[in-house]
Amino acid sequence: MTSLVKNLVLAATVVAAPLMGASVASADGEKYILVSHAPDSDSWWNTIKNGIALAGEQMGVEVEYRNPPTGDLADMARIIEQASASGPNGIITTLADADILSGPIQSAIDSGVDVIIMNTGDPEKARELGALMYVGQPEYDAGYAAGLRAKGDGIGSFLCVNHYIVQPSSQERCQGFADGLGIDLGDQMIDAGQDPAEIKNRVLAYLSANPETDAVLTLGPTSADPTLLALEENGMAGDIYFGTFDLGGEIVKGIKSGVIQWGIDQQPFLQAYLPVVVMTNYHRYGVLPGNNINSGPGFVTADGLGKIEEFAGEYR
Repeated sequence: MTSLVKNLVLAATVVAAPLMGASVASADGEKYILVSHAPDSDSWWNTIKNGIALAGEQMGVEVEYRNPPTGDLADMARIIEQASASGPNGIITTLADADILSGPIQSAIDSGVDVIIMNTGDPEKARELGALMYVGQPEYDAGYAAGLRAKGDGIGSFLCVNHYIVQPSSQERCQGFADGLGIDLGDQMIDAGQDPAEIKNRVLAYLSANPETDAVLTLGPTSADPTLLALEENGMAGDIYFGTFDLGGEIVKGIKSGVIQWGIDQQPFLQAYLPVVVMTNYHRYGVLPGNNINSGPGFVTADGLGKIEEFAGEYR
């Protein structure tokens, strides 16, 4: 059994621990830095932090989490440059916007720092940059699969509540959903912002102006939670078709109650955990999986909550 497989098996048997710090002590001096595009306000990334914490503990390496506090991608580009200059053993990073981030990532790789792309981006872009691999969910494909599912359920129009519209991958989710339905995206995607009260108000305003809307699609807890409040306020909760990307405590409650039809699980824990394990084994033993790893999409419905409900917001 290879070292990688042994560690993956070990991970599957470890009992989930409480939220750990984003940095874990290393006995061997190996250090990895994970850079995300997420603002501090986005709680969905707590699962990512749990993933690197557990991987760091199990592998005996230090893993540090860095991000732009406001989600500014130019700031993220500078963080990648700083991370590379600090001389880590490797960088794990999202590729939220190739136009802004490809340069710093390419420079890191050219300087001899190994990079794994996770979460946003795709295998092709990772390969073009010379990254070791990609671990994540191709966003357009996930949106398209969701659109096909909704089309089969009789949906013909929708509202896409985009809370991070400056990130191209978020737009890919909305576009894929529209293409899966076989309709134009048009003005069915709104720039919701990230303030919960503003998101709620913009959802209420759109549905008031477009009362025949068949469905609502949100892109994660940041937009899903305020949308749930909006639908409770206007009396549409449980009556309008509601699908969402990602999971979280309120989303799981919505699925369980029937207000949300499904959530798309991209398994962020694996997106953070696996790159640390893979890169550490690559540096120690020269082993590397031959293929990129798709962590999603998987559709979560009320029939299959199980451990998802137990660990939502922590490990799921």
